[in-house]
Amino acid sequence: MPRGQLILIEGLDRSGKSTQASILASKFPKSKLIKFPDRSTSIGKLINEYLTNKQFQLSDQSAHLLFSANRWELNKEIIDLLNQGYFVILDRYIYSGIAYTLAKHKHTNSTISQEDGTKTNLSSVEWLLSPDKGLPKPDLTMFLTLNMDEISSRKGWGDERYEMVEFQSRVKQCFLEILDEQKDPGVKIVDVGNKSIEQVSELLWHVIESKKVNLLTDKPIDHV
Repeated sequence: MPRGQLILIEGLDRSGKSTQASILASKFPKSKLIKFPDRSTSIGKLINEYLTNKQFQLSDQSAHLLFSANRWELNKEIIDLLNQGYFVILDRYIYSGIAYTLAKHKHTNSTISQEDGTKTNLSSVEWLLSPDKGLPKPDLTMFLTLNMDEISSRKGWGDERYEMVEFQSRVKQCFLEILDEQKDPGVKIVDVGNKSIEQVSELLWHVIESKKVNLLTDKPIDHV
């Protein structure tokens, strides 16, 4: 039985990914748009408090694992939808979790000691990915990139915890390190700088058509 495909749009804060994910979902006859974090769940409400209230503190390890737990909350729903022939459009996913935590610790070699004497390295991509192993892997991941001057001038910039130019620059570099077009044919880096919403939408659809991700597939669902 052919299934729908899983399409992920990643990008920095205010890069236009949410707008494009919504437009993209409207192009399929059967689709479901899922935004991460999903702030409607019990875990999602805690994440929302963390993101919007700068007085609310969590350790970086706790925050990273909370975001992963939020993705696991929707794991079964995503798989069921794909098997029912829906095209599932994701606005953020696993790679955001890795890139944001990595950006905070990449050059600090931060470690957390465990009770058994082992250490957790928050600058390790392998450790950061481990809580998400087993989740469905997107059939196509598109990372929207543009320069920081353009992002920081957009409406609403600075409303949430991580919207700072220097930090977002580090996040961008981390995204580009973990999303490698040369190693993974399911990844596409898309430059959306100085383009209108309509131009970006057309560009993304062209990528989708060229990779035939707009069609039902007989391929089994891959996992991270």
